[in-house]
Amino acid sequence: MATTTRAQVLAYRVARHGLHRDTTDPTALAVFDLGVQDAGSRSPHVALAARLPTDAPLRGFTTTWAHRGAPHLLRTRDIPDLATALWPRTDADATARLSGCGTALRRAGIPGLDAYTAAAHAMRDTVDTEKPRGQVSTEITARLPAPYAYDCTVCAATHIYGSLFQIIGLFAGISVHADTRPTRLRPLPDRHPVPQRSTGATPVIEAYLRLHGPATTAEVAAFLDTTQTQVKPVWPDDLIDLGDGRWFPETDLDALRTAPDPDVLRLLPPLDPWLQTRDRALIVPDDTHRKRLWRMIGNPGAVLDRGEIVGIWRTKTSGKTLTITVEPFTGTTRDLTAEAERVATARGFRDVRLTTA
Repeated sequence: MATTTRAQVLAYRVARHGLHRDTTDPTALAVFDLGVQDAGSRSPHVALAARLPTDAPLRGFTTTWAHRGAPHLLRTRDIPDLATALWPRTDADATARLSGCGTALRRAGIPGLDAYTAAAHAMRDTVDTEKPRGQVSTEITARLPAPYAYDCTVCAATHIYGSLFQIIGLFAGISVHADTRPTRLRPLPDRHPVPQRSTGATPVIEAYLRLHGPATTAEVAAFLDTTQTQVKPVWPDDLIDLGDGRWFPETDLDALRTAPDPDVLRLLPPLDPWLQTRDRALIVPDDTHRKRLWRMIGNPGAVLDRGEIVGIWRTKTSGKTLTITVEPFTGTTRDLTAEAERVATARGFRDVRLTTA
């Protein structure tokens, strides 16, 4: 059994996440092996500003609903393989990923895989050209049997379950465009067919372990939004046990042990890949600080200094000026002026104002 320290893990992750800014090619960033979740306000561009030394055009990327039905910026070329890898293996796997919606469908006598298949085909057929999200939801609801929808008291209408609607986007081959309101959906060019069976999430698990490892099966299952029972049959073979149920690719063990000094200072946006790890207590040991960083609604960004999250930050806009307010967990932070300017540029603002709460 190999052993590692917390400091080694943090140093390794800083390097693996590309936070040393040692590449100018966004497609080469390992974070795109899983994708970069879009939290709005051009958060993927801010995530890239934390990783690239200069601005780079985002050619060959597409945003679609992927992991857990959340919008992710992905390499376009990776989408077909990701779709078959994330397609549920079993009815139980599908039901687990749909949470309460999956339970409601199961009680209606609809197996999980049947729900995925019917809904994905309905979305694929509906999104035959660019359409606003609301229109797509209405048309899909009309195409599917009644158990696939619920009565929405807010707008006094019947809708397809929201979790089902978004989780099938990847499989239906659609892209998501939320830069204008309302959000618009488009068919992917040369889009892949709706999967008929899963090729297994092994490549996704390997990518998670390389970015967020060492990790347990429970943490990986949480990222995939399924159960450990469903993860174990597709668990990679070439892993080494680092203790406490934590696993890591043996081929990357040297990189873990010899990672360079993580002497970087970065402003990470809400839902940045660094924050997608499921071992939150490792990267933020203090429970009070974790509660300030990961919230039910309205997550802030994180201040990363030498591998440690030392505070949070939020923004306000006024005309062409972006105000960034930093809230250190303790004391003060190093000078963040240069990083604040990068965030403003990534957000499309000409001027930036940096304050401390």
